[in-house]
Amino acid sequence: MADNIVFERIKQDLAASPVVLFMKGTPVFPQCGFSAAVVQILTHLGVKFRGVDVLTDPEIRHGIKEFSSWPTIPQLYVKGEFVGGCDIIREMFESGELKQLLDSQGVETRAA
Repeated sequence: MADNIVFERIKQDLAASPVVLFMKGTPVFPQCGFSAAVVQILTHLGVKFRGVDVLTDPEIRHGIKEFSSWPTIPQLYVKGEFVGGCDIIREMFESGELKQLLDSQGVETRAA
């Protein structure tokens, strides 16, 4: 039952913003290099996003891994859909695929 409560909180976070990053730390003060790398990519693209600090909530920290079936943090979601972790986001950014995905979902980015 606890998972249901945690999953509902995750769904509420996802519904609150088109782009959500479950991360260690905050967008202003990331607490790990992987989270910092994804923040830097999103900032470079000019994407407004919501950061959810998993370090302040162990239930969310463990629950997000079950929710996505993805073992690591950070985790990026666009319009409620899991996109990937740091390595995937970095690859998508370098290939231009991340900007295409954001554009196709109607997420505003900085003009390239």
